[in-house]
Amino acid sequence: MTQMMIDPSGSAAPKAPEETVGLSQGRLILKRFLGNRLAVVSLVLYVAVLLFSISAIGLGPIPGWWHRNYSSTSTLVDGGASTLSLIPQWLGGEGIRLGEHPFGQSRIGVDYFAMTMRGIQNSVVVMIVIGGLGTIVGTVIGAIAGYFRGWVDAVLMRVTDVFIVIPALVIGAVVGRSAGGLGVWVLSVTLAFFSWMTIARLVRAEFLSLREREFVEAARVAGASDARIIFKHILPNAVGVVIVSATLLAASAILLETALSYLGYGIRPPEVSLGRLISDNQSAFATRPWLFWYPATFIVLLALLVNFVGDGLRDAFDPRQKRFSVRRTKERDS
Repeated sequence: MTQMMIDPSGSAAPKAPEETVGLSQGRLILKRFLGNRLAVVSLVLYVAVLLFSISAIGLGPIPGWWHRNYSSTSTLVDGGASTLSLIPQWLGGEGIRLGEHPFGQSRIGVDYFAMTMRGIQNSVVVMIVIGGLGTIVGTVIGAIAGYFRGWVDAVLMRVTDVFIVIPALVIGAVVGRSAGGLGVWVLSVTLAFFSWMTIARLVRAEFLSLREREFVEAARVAGASDARIIFKHILPNAVGVVIVSATLLAASAILLETALSYLGYGIRPPEVSLGRLISDNQSAFATRPWLFWYPATFIVLLALLVNFVGDGLRDAFDPRQKRFSVRRTKERDS
């Protein structure tokens, strides 16, 4: 049976599980996250895809192991067909090999493997910048609105409502038309300032609840300033909402950039993005489908991996999301 202990009032109370005794809040969150196998595997795969793309074609002045780049052209070989082979010879295939052009070539002879790797790098930059900067802006606005309330809350939330009712794709198209040709960093930073609204509302709701707690009142009585109460007392207790929202924003960021590049308002040549690759080769879908499927596969993969990591973080920060296990319940009661 479950072990019981007697509290000072004389009533029986269940004893805390041994595996959680003595652990800090941070270690508890890490323990819960590592217990989610899907989230851990997704995080490992996400980092692996990013490191593979960097090691393949390099980053900035650092060269990669792949001997071709994403901008130079060469003679079309076999109509630009893919030379990647994943079937071993003992199974009747050609053996596991990359060949000269694993993902094929574009219609002008550019190596498609190098272009896809560059597209992955740019997509990750978009995810990190929009997710990070959008989270910071949304957190600050939501924290101020939820803490001060009154006319401050009313003004900030009305501004937020104005941005929310305008479709993100419309805002992105207007921004992308003017900033898309300036590079991936400028485009990402500009889009981040139009991607904070959902996080602002979530953080505001969390602050409205937390500002009424006893520890906030104690800090206020002790003479703590508003800035200290917001960033030292309330925000650490709302960090779970912030982190989970950031991962979801990062996942939606890659889809937004893909849609903009597909429409011609995102990243523009000579830079490369996964959405741009699909847009440039949509007419070749019936004759050379690999030019469509390789970038599409990585778009879906990156978005799914970030979403799975976000689900794992949500479960880790909110113990109420813990999955029920019949086996663990039986072991605990035996």
